Amino acid sequence: MALRKPEWPETGDLVMATVETVTDFGAYVKLDEYNKRGLLHRSEISSSWIRNIRDFVREGQKLVLKVLRVDPEKGHVDLSLRRVTKREKIEKTMAWKKERKAEALIRGVAEKTGLPVQEIYDKAGTLMENEYGLYEGFEKALKEGAESLTKIGIPEEIAKAIFDVGQERIRVQMVRVKGTAELRCMKPNGVKIIKEAFSNAKKSEKLGSTKLRFYVIAAPKYSIEVLAEDYKRAEETFQRVAENIVSSVAKAGGQGSFKREK
Repeated sequence: MALRKPEWPETGDLVMATVETVTDFGAYVKLDEYNKRGLLHRSEISSSWIRNIRDFVREGQKLVLKVLRVDPEKGHVDLSLRRVTKREKIEKTMAWKKERKAEALIRGVAEKTGLPVQEIYDKAGTLMENEYGLYEGFEKALKEGAESLTKIGIPEEIAKAIFDVGQERIRVQMVRVKGTAELRCMKPNGVKIIKEAFSNAKKSEKLGSTKLRFYVIAAPKYSIEVLAEDYKRAEETFQRVAENIVSSVAKAGGQGSFKREK
């Protein structure tokens, strides 16, 4: 069961479910996030005509379903498959996978600190969930350090454990932006000027998790490569760095230009 989930879903919620039994009138499913059972009636499986229910659902299948009615007194949850859009299915599946990963990470922090899982959730998970999202909180710590968690009230020991577990278990996806700078400086120390332009441009950036790579293609052409967590950051970093390099070479008496690769 997911941490801190309410006992029952609400009408209109999207839920992850596992098909347990298929009958002529529908399918009984287990609600993975609530440890409850629900009914997916035949009429709510598909908008098209159903000849054989098992052409649409089968035992053991994972489904994203929409809650139609909830009756806690009778223990009934009525569900729909046909009312779930393609986009809702994708978004719910992604959110559910992140939630599962976050729960595993919380257990990892509990093991590292020797504290109970619920205590980790109470002292850190709730704060992360409210501020960033639970899984996103781990990503935040990984990208910006444990300080991003202590500043929202998470104890330092737990914040450090969250950072350590994130480093061990999360792989941050990076995007790449590349371009070419063409630089010339005819002065006797021209090579040194160009080299220092690259070095100073890199030093002027607060990179964090962003990475910069420079290498010679064939003088006077040089490659500039930026790796960042999203395209906006990568594009902005590339623009600043390239402008900085060209400007430095020009001020020293050389000339240059840059071009972003498509």
